[in-house]
Amino acid sequence: MISRRRLLTSAAGGLGLLALPAMAHVAPSLRQGDVRSQARARYDAIFEGVLEASPIGATGLGLDTGPRAALKSRLDSRSDADRLNIFKPMVEARQALAAIDASALTGRDRSDYDSVVWMADRSAEIAAFPFGGVDSYGYPCPYVVSQLTGLYQAVPDFLDSQHTVAVAADAEAYLSRLESFAEGLDHETGRSARDAAEHGVIPPDFVINKALTQLRALRRESGESAALVRSLVRKTDEAGIAGDWTRRATALVDGPVASALDRQIAQMERHLPNASHDAGVGERPGGEAYYNLCLRFQTSTGLNPAEAHQVGLEQVARIEALADPLLRQRGYTEGSVGARLTAFGREPQYLYPNTDDGRAALLADLNRQVAAIEARLPDMFERLPRARVEVRRVPPSIELGAPRGYAQSPSLDGSRPGAYYINLVDTQIWPRWALPTLTYHESLPGHHLQGALALEATDTPLLLKSMGFNAYGEGWGLYAEQLADELGMYDDFPEGRLGYHQSFLYRAARIVIDTGIHAMGWSRERAIRYMIETVGLAPTAAESEIERYCVWPGQACGYKIGHTEIDRLRTVARERTGDRFDIKSFHSAVLDGGAMPLEVLGRVVDQWAAARLA
Repeated sequence: MISRRRLLTSAAGGLGLLALPAMAHVAPSLRQGDVRSQARARYDAIFEGVLEASPIGATGLGLDTGPRAALKSRLDSRSDADRLNIFKPMVEARQALAAIDASALTGRDRSDYDSVVWMADRSAEIAAFPFGGVDSYGYPCPYVVSQLTGLYQAVPDFLDSQHTVAVAADAEAYLSRLESFAEGLDHETGRSARDAAEHGVIPPDFVINKALTQLRALRRESGESAALVRSLVRKTDEAGIAGDWTRRATALVDGPVASALDRQIAQMERHLPNASHDAGVGERPGGEAYYNLCLRFQTSTGLNPAEAHQVGLEQVARIEALADPLLRQRGYTEGSVGARLTAFGREPQYLYPNTDDGRAALLADLNRQVAAIEARLPDMFERLPRARVEVRRVPPSIELGAPRGYAQSPSLDGSRPGAYYINLVDTQIWPRWALPTLTYHESLPGHHLQGALALEATDTPLLLKSMGFNAYGEGWGLYAEQLADELGMYDDFPEGRLGYHQSFLYRAARIVIDTGIHAMGWSRERAIRYMIETVGLAPTAAESEIERYCVWPGQACGYKIGHTEIDRLRTVARERTGDRFDIKSFHSAVLDGGAMPLEVLGRVVDQWAAARLA
């Protein structure tokens, strides 16, 4: 879910916001209160549908208890009828949303409504394509199973890190979820086969091969030593719950789960002879229109691929001009900025050993960085989240295909902290100077701060708390990196500022690459070369990044486009309000309403500036 505005074309015209006839004989204030109640009741109904569609999400939010306790025994359905996942209730609610008199809503109530309608409209557009679906990240994805998508990739870590076991019923629910895991794998296998046979949509060969590597690794885990078994045994032991959990979990893992994995592996192997090496979805049947939808969804703008490509090129040039003098100061004067960053990234003094001790030292440094930035946040924010954030390693079983870093939200009730995951498959891709900016992006003041504040808000409908908009969320993550620089976090480690520029450079390069792959016929190899030459990422990191963009069309474009819009809105608001500008209040305006499309955020900031002047 996403939004950004201006430098790009505003997509407000495509929102489909409906202004129905006014209720002529009702006092405006009363009518507004009635409409507000009507809208919030509709949001609550949609939210309940979202929880039904995604029991995984319900557990993540800590809402699989009480009257919703049955959700704890289920996983998200992966059947063809449920391929839209959390967006299915949004599509079903469009008519009811249209019946709400939006003209009676003002302020936050109107921005909430606009955001929900925007997502419902985009969900309907996704539904119009007969292939693919919505993955566990909430992204439209053309491939049911890949190195990043599919239950095999999501469930093992989910059961270990989020499924709590306090009583015997929770352990029984874990076993039920193992049964659902097998069923869901078979549904995905069937959908993948149908997409290939009926629509000609098959992942690229390199995506299939990486997915097969991970599927086979999971399949090799068996018996009492399997992680899915050990997780339940550990949880029941810690809770003091007696039972034959080892035997029962092993029977499921070695039985229906193993058989379902075998069938999925076999199907992916059957795809290989027919798979092309073409990286972009634009090369698949219906792919051009599908990519246009994904770009719209992931940036919440009206930019077409050619326009976005040009934005990326311009941003790359601007950021290279900032990094160049810093590299020259360190004696790196020859070659492109990317080539010099590559060379600088190989300096031994900045590298962690690729050992368990090296990984432990890296994680310890990240925790120190989180603590240091946390102490400075009161200078920038009126409110800080109560939920804590933990730094964790991406589980080794999925690190080959997982992103380099990502955040996990805390539970709604605060009982589970947020988490910042870093991929340590190869510590050599993480020179010390590149890590602080990632920390600020994923934890504080980035994703954790933004997401936790949204969850902790007291007057926000649960649906709005749970909705995500890519360009808003990832744009905020990049803006958080900028705030860290403004707070002086790189002053005692100037090399870290070079990492900050590299971070922005590769987010700008992502726009060039993503549009190049999906709309301009770029090959995987050309994209990898461009990433290495332009940004200076290590080859293994560049390969992982490019293969990620192939699976999530448009998603990589949301970061820098989102950041550019948030920064632009701040600049305009500062110029407009003059000495009445207050950075803490501005951040509250951006964050208090939760995630939203960019064009909606623009209206929210306009209203904040008007209120400051008043």
